[in-house]
Amino acid sequence: GLIMTVLVLTGFRTAVFEAVPESLKTAIVVGIGFFISFIGLVDSGIIRRMPDAAGTTVPVSLGAGGHLLGWPTLVFLFGLFFTIALFIRNVKGAILWGVLASTALSLILEAVVPSGSVKEAATGWSLNVPSLADMEFTTPNFSLIGSADLFGAFTHIGPLAASLLVFTILLSVFFDAMGVSVGLAAEAGTMKDGKVEDIDKVLLVDAFGSVVGGGASGSANQIFVESATGIGAGARTGFANIVTGVLFLLAIFISPLVTIVPFEAVAPALVVVGFLMIRQAVNIDWTDWGLGIPAFLTIIFMPLSYSIANGIGAGFVSYTFIRLVQGRGKDVHWLMYLVSAVFVIYFGMGIINGWTS
Repeated sequence: GLIMTVLVLTGFRTAVFEAVPESLKTAIVVGIGFFISFIGLVDSGIIRRMPDAAGTTVPVSLGAGGHLLGWPTLVFLFGLFFTIALFIRNVKGAILWGVLASTALSLILEAVVPSGSVKEAATGWSLNVPSLADMEFTTPNFSLIGSADLFGAFTHIGPLAASLLVFTILLSVFFDAMGVSVGLAAEAGTMKDGKVEDIDKVLLVDAFGSVVGGGASGSANQIFVESATGIGAGARTGFANIVTGVLFLLAIFISPLVTIVPFEAVAPALVVVGFLMIRQAVNIDWTDWGLGIPAFLTIIFMPLSYSIANGIGAGFVSYTFIRLVQGRGKDVHWLMYLVSAVFVIYFGMGIINGWTS
């Protein structure tokens, strides 16, 4: 977080953002759309990992054993089609109504025909088992705030290993934030000439959020792609973010309420918003191989590698390579060469770690 703050204040992070071709920025948006839809399908149990014992090269399958089974699956399907119907009818708050209706249905089903957790049965709930009886309110524990050790990793695992770790995490969050910023701005319709308004301020707040999160011994408080659900419901000015932040503070004291909302009730929102973002694909210049192929690799790598940064890296490296092959190396901004080289190192971290261990 501290390094990212310096990179923003020096203008480097904004310069990298502006050096990216517009088609690649659009591909990032589309890739994120596929990614969050994939997350929704996986976490709802519609798409599942194939059992290792199967000995197959196919990594995922439909539902449990290739079939859609269980009441949780019904809740997801109900929520998906109910939300789609509300969207088509232009009902305000369609996503929220979909989540609430699906949660209500899940509570009823679990009370009448209990499914339990997916850990107990393949047809169980994937994250939370919706039940009012299991809620337990306790006083929040704030003991971890401020207990972070800035150089603890360097002491415990050594300077070289810690430096490689910092590099890997830095590159990941650096481009995750950039990609999400593009995706959310595109969905909100606030991008102008391929640029996000006040991107330097956006990135500075994002970097500072990482510092605060680390100082509180918590997760990096970065920009999150799930914010697209708010944008899909009409959020544009940033006021919704402030309201959400205040509600999060209040939710600290009533956090057990979260346990009654199963992921099957939330996942439809991710799928629907993913569709809204994927529509941007028509704005990619597919006729230019130097843009079309990197855009394709960006889009496909994000969901299949489960990482926004990996998708961006695949797009950047292939873009600079193809432009060189085309004899158009001068068309590539020097920062793209630099960032592509850094991504080559990032993708080769397994080999580097093997050399240094």
